[in-house]
Amino acid sequence: MKVVAFNGSPRKGGNTEQCLRIVEKELNAGGIELEIIQVGAKAKPCTACSKCLETGSGHCVQKDEVNDWIDKMVEADGIILASPVYYGGIAGGMKCFLDRAFLAAGNRLHHKVGAALVTLRRSGGLETYQQLNAYLNTMEMVIATSDYWQAAHGLDAGEVLRDTEGVEVMAKLGRNVAWLVNLIHDAKGRIDPPATGQRTMTNFIR
Repeated sequence: MKVVAFNGSPRKGGNTEQCLRIVEKELNAGGIELEIIQVGAKAKPCTACSKCLETGSGHCVQKDEVNDWIDKMVEADGIILASPVYYGGIAGGMKCFLDRAFLAAGNRLHHKVGAALVTLRRSGGLETYQQLNAYLNTMEMVIATSDYWQAAHGLDAGEVLRDTEGVEVMAKLGRNVAWLVNLIHDAKGRIDPPATGQRTMTNFIR
């Protein structure tokens, strides 16, 4: 079994990755592999062309790493979204990726385990955490939580490890993700996932 994590920080080895490594240790203990993908600033923004919806291809018409990342999401048992807080919200490159990937992937992500975590210097953590969770929520994903919001504090690389409560929250998140992934895996063939279908798009301006 496998979980794929997307690190929206442009800083490899920074606090966001270090939080993901804490989660990884717990996932590994539960027999689950974690792959961390460094999104950084690689993704171009969504152009709202709606071609992915029109074709139903499951891919974006823009040709870059995002389509490879979508494939990894589809293949994975669980997905973790991680971002530092930039001016009270998701890092720009991460949002570019998420806007395109979640629109194009569509119902292929339904009923997978999902989780979000953020790192921050001082404030904006809850807002960013809620933004990340909004993507998971629209895909009917099973959202894993900890015993507090998944936010850890630190500015310089490694400072986050001094946030004792934040470290504990990340470890508990890892254990809960592993538990849910294993539950869903063991239920295959015995308990079918609930029926789903295409949403009826209802725009409020006519």
